[in-house]
Amino acid sequence: MKEMMKNKFRMLLQALSAVVVLVASAPLFQSCGIYSFSGTSIQPDVYTVTINYFEYKALRVNPTLSNELTEALRDQFRRLTRLEEVDMEGDLEITGEITGYDVRATAVTADEVAAQNRLTVTVKIYFMNRKYPEDDFEKSFSAYADYDSMQSLDAVESTLCTDIIETLVEDIFNATVANW
Repeated sequence: MKEMMKNKFRMLLQALSAVVVLVASAPLFQSCGIYSFSGTSIQPDVYTVTINYFEYKALRVNPTLSNELTEALRDQFRRLTRLEEVDMEGDLEITGEITGYDVRATAVTADEVAAQNRLTVTVKIYFMNRKYPEDDFEKSFSAYADYDSMQSLDAVESTLCTDIIETLVEDIFNATVANW
């Protein structure tokens, strides 16, 4: 009986020490309240984000790119932040315009024929932080994807744009809320 009481007492002490360790380490996980496991550094008093529709201003036309880019960025914020998306005047506001949509040869054969082409998309972003205006910026981002010149742009455009949008969204997200 005495041995059983010792075991119960030992288990109680272990449980109590585990609770003490958890309580003592809680401030380490909270830090200053602006970092998260998703890599964002959003101030604790920032609650909302407005992501405006990306205007298309490039000379070469892709009718779906503005919508796809806008929706992909909105989805990234929904998945990786706690921010509520609002239609107007969010604490953070992102406005963008697609300024470039260009195809250029990147590799030329000995016969001076393009062996590979590159689709490049350029986006200009205007970021406003209504709570911390010192974080505001205006910046251009670009991303590209290469494809074999034996293929037409029409045949590979959708796949290329998906890859390009993914890169652009990651870059814009990191610049606005991850401070990279």
